[in-house]
Amino acid sequence: MSVLAVNNLRKKYDQFELDNVSFALEQGTITGFIGRNGAGKTTTLKALLNFVHPDGGEILFFGKGFKASEFEIKQRIGFVSGGINYYPKKKIKTITATTRRFYENWDQQAYQLYMKRFELDENKTPDELSEGMKVKYSLVLALSHHAELLILDEPTSGLDPVSRDDLLDIFLGLLQEGITILFSTHITSDLDKCADNIIYIQKGKVLANSDMASFLAQYKVLEFSDEQLTDDLRPKLIGYKQTKHGYRALIKATDVSHINENVTDADLEAIMIHMEKE
Repeated sequence: MSVLAVNNLRKKYDQFELDNVSFALEQGTITGFIGRNGAGKTTTLKALLNFVHPDGGEILFFGKGFKASEFEIKQRIGFVSGGINYYPKKKIKTITATTRRFYENWDQQAYQLYMKRFELDENKTPDELSEGMKVKYSLVLALSHHAELLILDEPTSGLDPVSRDDLLDIFLGLLQEGITILFSTHITSDLDKCADNIIYIQKGKVLANSDMASFLAQYKVLEFSDEQLTDDLRPKLIGYKQTKHGYRALIKATDVSHINENVTDADLEAIMIHMEKE
């Protein structure tokens, strides 16, 4: 049974539509959810938690529908965005005391351990925390009620590289505890470091839904000059763009067998950049 299964999720606005979005998450994995701004990532996540009411489709957490089992599901999941922005002048211990009342299985010992692990001072206010510390505190709240699934909406946005790397180490550690993570981000290099699977959404549609290794293996990056841009090569190029010394494009791995030079492996950023130029 999947931790989260989304089947044909639909939501239509005047200028945008989620079009039959489907995917599933297995326990103990990190799934990266990528797409450019406005592609539908946040709308999808909000629909999962009923912050946005879908027009159609099915969403199952642990095999159960959110509407019928909302209280139980909320006990088992945690939602973390770019930081905590409510009660900015209240001390963390006051916010915690209020939050813990909503969870039947709140674990105060676990809370203290995570606060110590993340080096957080509960006598400080959110206004006194860095953006990275705010995200860590949001994680503490989720983990202290033993959330089995973490839904992360741009948690590393705005963080410096060291703070981002620190959080990624935390996420990898959580996998060892069997926790499942859905990680929405536009910082694709973060996912290169930690993701098992990838969901790529473009203009409200799922363009790719695959394990990371298989997704990356489908593409290569080709650099070429004007003289090398033949009529045979042109239709094989995906989103080619000019560079300082010529051109660069994405090309399917199956199309490079006869090309021996200037071919490199593609990472998530390269794939996304060239896909979005199509």
